[in-house]
Amino acid sequence: MSAAPTETSGKLDRNAPALALSGGGFRATLFHCGALLRLNQLGYLSRLSRISSVSGGSIASGMLATAWPRLISKDGIFTNFDAEVLTPLRAFCSRSIDTVSVGWGSVLPGKSIGDVLADSYEDLFHKTKLQDLPESPQFVFNATNLQTGRLVRMQKDRLAEYTIGIIPNPDIRVAVAVAASSAFPPILSPVEIEVDPRNWQKQDGAIHFGDPNYDRKLALTDGGVYDNLGLETVDEFNPLVVSDAGAPFSTEETVEALWPKQAVRALDIATDQARSLRKRLLFAQAQAAGRKVAFAGIDVDFTRYPATQKLGILPSKIDWLAHMRTRLDPFSDDEQGHLINWGWLAMDAAMRSYVTPDVPPPGSFPIPSCDLSKS
Repeated sequence: MSAAPTETSGKLDRNAPALALSGGGFRATLFHCGALLRLNQLGYLSRLSRISSVSGGSIASGMLATAWPRLISKDGIFTNFDAEVLTPLRAFCSRSIDTVSVGWGSVLPGKSIGDVLADSYEDLFHKTKLQDLPESPQFVFNATNLQTGRLVRMQKDRLAEYTIGIIPNPDIRVAVAVAASSAFPPILSPVEIEVDPRNWQKQDGAIHFGDPNYDRKLALTDGGVYDNLGLETVDEFNPLVVSDAGAPFSTEETVEALWPKQAVRALDIATDQARSLRKRLLFAQAQAAGRKVAFAGIDVDFTRYPATQKLGILPSKIDWLAHMRTRLDPFSDDEQGHLINWGWLAMDAAMRSYVTPDVPPPGSFPIPSCDLSKS
């Protein structure tokens, strides 16, 4: 797999905590809500230096980014996190975003599906631009360039596509960045971003720099197509916290004869292999360099975390939540509550196992009506 060149500007101390939020539609957004909630309770959310996200993770990250200036910190814990981040995200995840985007984007003159998707996100982000986001932590929204097949990073200080170059301080709305990051192909993509070719700055490896076929309009699709874990922009940080709500791979007893279904199955296999390779590389490099990784996965074997527990989750509930749909359509209060509790519990176990071992185990779920240990 291709890797981008080392960043030459906007450097951060890599010996600082960072967070990666995976893709996975509204399922991922809600799972990440629980993960972010637990990180805040541990006093760790306020310490992050960079947050990298794709797809459903970018919806959660975008809300956190735009709310950041309003968050009130007491002893490193944001006391109004629920009101400013959790509550609006839950309300948004009760809406039908993908169907509305496809419907209106297909009939409105001058509007594409990607345009309507971005407009829907404005209800969360209220025309906030990347330039309005805080200097720290850095919020990085990742999308995939359909022309080059490479990662596009959108953040406050830069838009970077390493085969084309860098645009410093891009004038892009957060809603557009999140829409590009979560534009699931082929239904919701591409999200097109017009750029002034004079704004590009050349960097090493920019083979398309100055090429009018590439530097005037970016046709972007879901960041998960390139890197569904959102790792590439944070994998050298220490410690690294990962919240992964991506679709688990399932074996099938029968093989489909229809060509379209075989093609989808082949794509699933390729995607699973790419995710597995990224995870193996992450842990191998972290072990070699002595870096800590706290990995909270939606299909994780909960019993393998070494931290002591007072709470638990039924294996049947892990299977139910891990295989829940990834659409941007309405999630019920029950579905939301269980996903938030699971993201919260998985992140708690990962953090107390590998980063904050002295913290005692919690004794109750944040949403008691959705107890994961009961059928």
